[in-house]
Amino acid sequence: MRLFKFNRLKQKTAEQELSDAISNIFGYKPKNVAIYKLAFCHKSKADNTTNGLKHGNERLEYLGDAVLGSVVADFLFKKFPFKEEGFLTEMRSRIVSRSNLNLLSKKLGLEKLIDSSKDRSVPGSSIAGDAFEAFIGALYLDRGYNFTKSIIIQHIIQTHLDIDELIHREVNFKSKVIEWAQKQRKAVVFNLISEEENGKKLKLYTIELCIDRRPFASGQDFSIKKAEQRAAQKVWDLLQISESENDSGI
Repeated sequence: MRLFKFNRLKQKTAEQELSDAISNIFGYKPKNVAIYKLAFCHKSKADNTTNGLKHGNERLEYLGDAVLGSVVADFLFKKFPFKEEGFLTEMRSRIVSRSNLNLLSKKLGLEKLIDSSKDRSVPGSSIAGDAFEAFIGALYLDRGYNFTKSIIIQHIIQTHLDIDELIHREVNFKSKVIEWAQKQRKAVVFNLISEEENGKKLKLYTIELCIDRRPFASGQDFSIKKAEQRAAQKVWDLLQISESENDSGI
């Protein structure tokens, strides 16, 4: 009986520490600490299963990805009322990119809360960014959409993101993918799939990026170089998710 009480006390202490950490970072107390504990549990530490599904943070990551994308889209739409759809899409992509979420997770201190047996320092690891999205999913389930939206905008976007810097940031995703492919001894080819006239003496180019002859992503733009960059960015985000274990099959 004493051992049982001790274990319960130890569990409460761990949950209280997690609750205090979230309170220190975001200024609110979780109502359901257990769901946040699940959000920071990587599949490598998920021992229990239900119907073959491990009790890790992957489902919460899926939910958080959707909620985060919605909030960011709404924020950008209102902040830039005169910008075209392409600009808004590009900015949202930069904010929710795996590399940016990894960085945000570290800046906020969420990375320290992750329970994982994997090495998070390995280049290409997405564990920190995945946990960030899972946290957003847990926050949404715990407090609802409006509260989650206020936390994302006030405590994350406005506090830890430099929107102007993101606007002017030039990232050569094509070079990043090619450099990765050279290290992995894989062949990368950018194929021109189509050229469409738009009636203004401009052509809309569609570029398909293939790795070892397998198509992985496509990009469109009125410049071939920019279309290649868009395709390369999609592939680079896939590589960021792979955790350097070839789980994605690339």
